[in-house]
Amino acid sequence: MEPVWKTIIWKQFAASIDMLDNALKNCPDELWSARLWEGDPIKNGLSEFWYVAYHTLFWLDLYLSGTQEGFIPPAPFTLSEIDPAGRLPDRIYSREELRAYLEHCREKARATLETLTDENATRLCAFPWLQLSFAELLLDNMRHAQEHGAQLNMLIGQQTGRESRWVAKSKNVQSKSD
Repeated sequence: MEPVWKTIIWKQFAASIDMLDNALKNCPDELWSARLWEGDPIKNGLSEFWYVAYHTLFWLDLYLSGTQEGFIPPAPFTLSEIDPAGRLPDRIYSREELRAYLEHCREKARATLETLTDENATRLCAFPWLQLSFAELLLDNMRHAQEHGAQLNMLIGQQTGRESRWVAKSKNVQSKSD
């Protein structure tokens, strides 16, 4: 894959991660475990801020792997998110735990994009619920992270009156091909 495309995709992917990080940093303590909206389709109607952030990070991590086979999230996180019975995490995850998970995902995204080849980009990623090429899975994953990051930032703005700064391209972690 051409280095220029790796760099462009990395900067935009990292920007979506930065926007999610902004939400994690800026969430007031009283909003962390508050129900954000009713009838949330994510999982069993759970729409607490911490859970939406966790959900986003779990899927970011899994899809960066490109396969469910052998995937294990870092401790203290579990595979409850893909449990067929709809099992929820055993407890509320802290801001610090989720920000550490975000950094894990940021590094995994950077490394994944740096080593992406044309051959790997076109390989089929098959999950019981989804089949896409790895490149398309990466873009879908980026959109998913951006969607929930935007939701969380919007809710913070509605509750606090503070606007979240738009991240046009990540400056946080540079690609080695820059």
